[in-house]
Amino acid sequence: MAFTNHLHFEMSWKALFDVVFVVLGLLFVKQLISSHRRRARPLGPKGWPIIGNLLDMPNEKQHLTFCHWADQWGGIIYLKILGQPMIIINSLQAANDMLEKKSNLYSDRPLLEMAGEIVGFKDTLALSPYGERWRESRRMMHRIMGSRTNLEKFHPVEELETRRFLKCVLDQPDSAHLHNHLCSTAGALILGITHGYCTKEKDDPFIDLADETLINFSDLTVPGAFLVDIFPILRYVPDWFPGTAWKQDAAKFRETLHRAVDLPHEYVKQQLAAGIATTSFTSMYLEDEKMSNEKEKLLKWLTASIVGGGADTTVSATYSFFLLMTLHPEIQKKGQAEIDAVVGKDRLPSLNDRFSLPYIEAIMKEVMRWEPIGPTGLAHRLMEDDIQDRYLIPSGSIVVTNIWKFLHDEKVYKNPFKFHPERFMATKTHTPEPDPRMAFGWGRRICPGMQMAEASMFIWFALSVFNISKAVENGIVITPKVDYTDTTIRHPKPFKCSITPRLEQAIALIRSVELSQD
Repeated sequence: MAFTNHLHFEMSWKALFDVVFVVLGLLFVKQLISSHRRRARPLGPKGWPIIGNLLDMPNEKQHLTFCHWADQWGGIIYLKILGQPMIIINSLQAANDMLEKKSNLYSDRPLLEMAGEIVGFKDTLALSPYGERWRESRRMMHRIMGSRTNLEKFHPVEELETRRFLKCVLDQPDSAHLHNHLCSTAGALILGITHGYCTKEKDDPFIDLADETLINFSDLTVPGAFLVDIFPILRYVPDWFPGTAWKQDAAKFRETLHRAVDLPHEYVKQQLAAGIATTSFTSMYLEDEKMSNEKEKLLKWLTASIVGGGADTTVSATYSFFLLMTLHPEIQKKGQAEIDAVVGKDRLPSLNDRFSLPYIEAIMKEVMRWEPIGPTGLAHRLMEDDIQDRYLIPSGSIVVTNIWKFLHDEKVYKNPFKFHPERFMATKTHTPEPDPRMAFGWGRRICPGMQMAEASMFIWFALSVFNISKAVENGIVITPKVDYTDTTIRHPKPFKCSITPRLEQAIALIRSVELSQD
């Protein structure tokens, strides 16, 4: 009996000790969490009660305001807008540490109520939430377009559409038509790769649909453009309520988006059924495997994403190229001299010439650096608390990178506001400056079509057959103004330039391509 009591006494003490140990452990964990939570947020502009920093956010040229804030508060800036934490990254080192090294935490996208939920762009690759659907889309894209070798099968399409562009410019060299030529050709190029579709030279329905969708996306994703993005509850306001015209607009945007997704996909299925389909991203998947309805839905949204992302970015970069060549004829002449020396004057450059033309490659890099397509890119969303440079970055934060600042940092790029392709050329006395491909994004959210975009830009930039110069009107030389749209994907505003064939054989080369298509 005594032994039993003694044993019971020892077990009671052991149980009590276990309980105390667990409680102390929980208190320790709580203290750690509490200490973690008490860490200082990054510095930033002081907000107002309730609305926070809502009034501090600029309506235009946000990247320039963020640069100004960096001078005051440093490389990582903290804002809070109506309770939503936001981080502005002005430090390239911080961007690499956070978005590249810790991409498992920073690969989500913020929910855009208007563009994503109401119109439906959340199903595109660019705005898709981080998860299995997004990962499967990336795997599908990598399989077909994940390397330069994989893309070689589409080189004939890229070169053909570039030649068609040359013909359009030759027939209508007025700079007023240039942007339309670029949009049509970029759309034709991407639709040829994704759907094997050959466009009409004018008024093509798929091109018009893609252009309309791209304009909608660019307008819808501008931060703060729609009140419903700030107050999501507004989506439930009845349609008859005053001030809800945006809901009718949203319905039109959604209908346009779904037509842009569905119609090209159905075209490929019809071509396959008739046995006349051209090899394309879509046909390769539909032929190779029996697809579930869910997988096929994923495929058509993925290819629509490629059409949207690839066309608009290529147009933006190439239009910038024409602007910069107008302003810098000495750089244009140097590029043409390299092409003449390597390619000659008896044929047009091809993608096989790319790595034999380092100065053209340097021009391409400098265009990307000098005026990045998206100065702040697409925002990321942090999925759990993080510590960076001793600061707490709270879970759910919207994270914006000031790409424009990174690419104009005097500590990284010498004379950053000068257009100077030589900065990327290696010589005995010069080490190339850092590659500007950060313009394509970071980590798991880096642009998956980067290889295709670079190939398209190269073949368009290797315009050996034209001279691009300042326009002359009534004897007055017109110097174009460097001014860009303030949209998610920025384009130069329309400008005047003169586009003329370099040599008589240039016209013959372009016309020979025209004849080969007939």
